[in-house]
Parts: sequence; C-alpha cells; structure tokens
Amino acid sequence: MTEDHPGPRGQLTLRTIAMPADTNANGDIFGGWVMARMDQAGGIAGVERTKGRVVTVKVDSMTFIRPMKVGDVLCVYTEIGRVGRTSFQIHVEAWAQRFMTQQMELVTDADFTFVAIDDAGKPRPVPPA
Repeated sequence: MTEDHPGPRGQLTLRTIAMPADTNANGDIFGGWVMARMDQAGGIAGVERTKGRVVTVKVDSMTFIRPMKVGDVLCVYTEIGRVGRTSFQIHVEAWAQRFMTQQMELVTDADFTFVAIDDAGKPRPVPPA
C-alpha cells in the first residue's frame, strides 16, 4: 500500500504476471497492456453483475502513477458503481505487487462504463442486483 492509497478498493477480479514480451524499449510494461487487463477485469465483473454479455463503451481519464516492471504481479480490483437502465459504471484499480515481495503500489485507476447487450448485440436492461 502507499501513503496516498491505503489499499485497493473493490474486489480482486484478475491477477496476472508482467512478462518481458509486454515491455516497451525502456523495460517498463506497456500502459496499453495494463489497460487491456483492466478492461478484462471490468468485463468479468460486468458479466457477473448482469448475468450476460457486456461491452465497454467508455473509459474515464486514466493517469499512470507508477510503472509496472517485468515480474510484477498485476492485481486488478473492481467495484460496481452507478447502474442505469442498460449501462453501468465500474471503478477499476490496477495495483502492482512488486516482484518477490508483498509490496503493493497503485499503478492506475479509471471508471469504465459498460452496456449490457443481448445475443443480437442490442442494449438490454441491467437486471436488479
């Protein structure tokens, strides 16, 4: 945990390790790789919440606070926020568990908006919780 962030918010939804193939020329993990894992975690949480298909329609601002390095474990936490008729928001946090330690540092966070869809890809109502 960090001084600014006492700990992750929400439920641990996804864990994966950062590998050398995921790095840029500086040896840091690509921000797009982190964002893709966050979208995956949001999708998992969204499917569990809506009991059906969901699609990402929006990501609110994302600032990368700290880099991910090879060997770090990316831990992605999700928390369902506002729920509308067919859309809903999920707060997603990406934390790095530093290589061979228990040290956790917030990498980035954002609010993702998803829409529940039916088999034809059309918006459908989000069922009650």
